[in-house]
Formats: sequence, C-alpha cells, structure tokens
Amino acid sequence: MLLALMDSGSPLRGPCALFFLLAGPALAIAVALRGLDPFGRLIAALAGAVALDMLVAQAMLTVHRWSVTGGIVAVTVLSLLILLATRVRQRAGSRGRTPEGSKTGQSFVTAKPTDS
Repeated sequence: MLLALMDSGSPLRGPCALFFLLAGPALAIAVALRGLDPFGRLIAALAGAVALDMLVAQAMLTVHRWSVTGGIVAVTVLSLLILLATRVRQRAGSRGRTPEGSKTGQSFVTAKPTDS
C-alpha cells in the first residue's frame, strides 16, 4: 500500500513516507529494548530510527544509487532483521530456562540409602 501511495501524486506521499521511515525502525528497536523504562525506550528507539535512516541514506549516496523506493525497501528490510534478531534472542533465552518446580533443571537429588 505504501509503495502504491508513493507512486501516486497524492499530497500524503511525503508525510506517509516520513512516518514509515521513523515508525518502522523505531518499533523494531523499541521491541529490542524492552528492559528500559517507557520514556527512555521511546527516546532511544527514535534516535536509533533516525540513525538507521541516516546510515541507509549515506550508503545509497556513497554507491550513487539514490532512490526513495530503494530507501524505503532498505529500511524495511533492516527493521525486519532487527525484529527477527530480537525474536530469535527472546526465544533462545526462554528455551534455556526451566520452569520453577521442574525436576529437569536439577543436577542432583538427595535420597536415603537403602539397606539391601
């Protein structure tokens, strides 16, 4: 939908692209920073989104391949990679822990010796 809006002559094209370029990476970074308080997470996520947008723009200018559509695609891919890395890390962290009361995480069990 966003790419269709970008190809049209709509006056909403610029504001929608700017919103997406800030909101997409900011959301992915905010999910990765779930340990911070909400205000700190918001500030860090917005700063990270601006930094990611600047890195993409600089890379595109360096290789002389500047395009708005290419920039949006690059930011989308990088945001999805950040989100995917966060989900993999969360899943790996939850897999390593055992629920309390579970006997599988115990290394030794005390038992009375039997007289046989």
